[in-house]
Amino acid sequence: MDGLLVVDKPAGPTSHDVVMRIRRVLGEPRVGHTGTLDPAATGVLALVLGRATRLAQFLSDTDKSYEAVVRFGFATDTADAQGRAVGPASSAAMPSRDAIDEALDAFRGTFLQQPPAFSAKKIGGTRSHTLARRRARDAVVADAAAAAALPVPTTVTAHAIDVVRVDGDTVMLRVDCSSGFYVRSLAHDLGARLGIGAHLAALRRTRAGECTVDHAIALEAAERAPGDAIAAIVPMSAMLPRLPAFTLTADGVRRAMNGCALGERDIATDDTRIGSLQGTQSPVPGPPSPLARLLDPAGCLVGIGRHLAARGLLHPSVILG
Repeated sequence: MDGLLVVDKPAGPTSHDVVMRIRRVLGEPRVGHTGTLDPAATGVLALVLGRATRLAQFLSDTDKSYEAVVRFGFATDTADAQGRAVGPASSAAMPSRDAIDEALDAFRGTFLQQPPAFSAKKIGGTRSHTLARRRARDAVVADAAAAAALPVPTTVTAHAIDVVRVDGDTVMLRVDCSSGFYVRSLAHDLGARLGIGAHLAALRRTRAGECTVDHAIALEAAERAPGDAIAAIVPMSAMLPRLPAFTLTADGVRRAMNGCALGERDIATDDTRIGSLQGTQSPVPGPPSPLARLLDPAGCLVGIGRHLAARGLLHPSVILG
């Protein structure tokens, strides 16, 4: 059972829990996710099945879209509603919609973001959340400097942050961002910038790359009707639509399977040339990619190739076999 299954994750289970439950539903041991979603968050969790697990690396580093509810008044140690309040609650008046929108300007575009202490980032080889939990328990940590540290700030991009509505002490935001962007950090930093404190109250991921919540199957629905889950699986030939596709000749397929570099004689299509791959427009808006899908004459995905610009060739990077 090979392909992609987009699951609408409910609040509660971890991403690994969802993987285990889908394994049981489908009877497929090879299931993996392409990017974690916090237990309290809901929405798009893209799972790869069978041989498609080898394509996970091409699905994880993609832009994401979220609907986020930020609550003002106090910050928490985890930057979300599951954490403990940090300091006293603010007595300041709630900021106006215009004030919130103006403050958000600091987080639109590309900037250096501080990941939360409770995150999967590593500090000295140890997960930051592990160190943070040790601190919360007042346990003795061998490396006190590492225990007191935060993860290294990372460069992220918010393509768009829109204020959807303001309701009492909360604001709903729509966020389109790069991979690695922490919406929890956005909530915390927004509160700090407004001088009122804030944390992430709720989060829903509506898109991960080309995977949208509109085409996702609810986890409970998949468990009730495994046949519906099977019908929702995207075949490997339809995965990664942002990458240009090259149909190989029969000899080209054999050469790709043997790991040989591919030239124009290995390509069956007449309207595409390997030499112009880097300028080829993807079916999905975005910058050109040095990667391409390799298809056999029947349209089945053989693997992923990488353009060797200096030689005008395609090198098979991943072959599915």
